[in-house]
Amino acid sequence: MPILYKNECIGTRRVDFLIEGKVSVELKAIVKLENVHYAQAINYLEAYNLEVGLLINFGSESLEMKRLMNSKYKSS
Repeated sequence: MPILYKNECIGTRRVDFLIEGKVSVELKAIVKLENVHYAQAINYLEAYNLEVGLLINFGSESLEMKRLMNSKYKSS
């Protein structure tokens, strides 16, 4: 996905996995999920205009999985 500034592409970003163009999956391997990780995953949902995403962390003692919803989602 392009990052635009004043209608000019200044970089790109991408979600770890985009399933069927409908669900984003963001993977982490850290001891503890923090607010910045949730913010990043929600930012991808908003940027891609996706309704739902998963944030999965493999780095904690047991697998963590959070389902995230985009409150700004606009169905087409």
